[in-house]
Amino acid sequence: MKIAIEQAKKAAEKREVPIGCVIVHDGAVVGAGYNLRNTAGNALAHAEIIAINEACEHLGDWRLEDCTIYVTVEPCPMCAGAILQARIPRLVFGAASPKAGAAGSLVNLLQDPRYNHIAEIASGVLEDDCAKLLTDFFATLR
Repeated sequence: MKIAIEQAKKAAEKREVPIGCVIVHDGAVVGAGYNLRNTAGNALAHAEIIAINEACEHLGDWRLEDCTIYVTVEPCPMCAGAILQARIPRLVFGAASPKAGAAGSLVNLLQDPRYNHIAEIASGVLEDDCAKLLTDFFATLR
């Protein structure tokens, strides 16, 4: 999670909402990303999507079945869907997202038995550090 936090800080440096993500396979980071929606002018440029793309390229497969994804903030529905599509079996996140979280706060897409893939979820990891990135960022905008 500490590496994901470093990714989130890169987003903040670009005046992007500070969300960071890393994907780990066999103890090594194979994908990393941070929020770049404004910079890229692309609604899909979420940290998780960028990290999943990088991990798929690195591993040479769209299936990330032996990976864990670490995200500073609970994934939105789009990113939760991407996690399901990539077959990532484990999500670890820091801060909950009551307005957009799709891993238990608003909905839980990752553990809906109607899908053909279910992901284990661990939440609240370095939660205070992850939440502080967001509160500090939004405080500077006011």
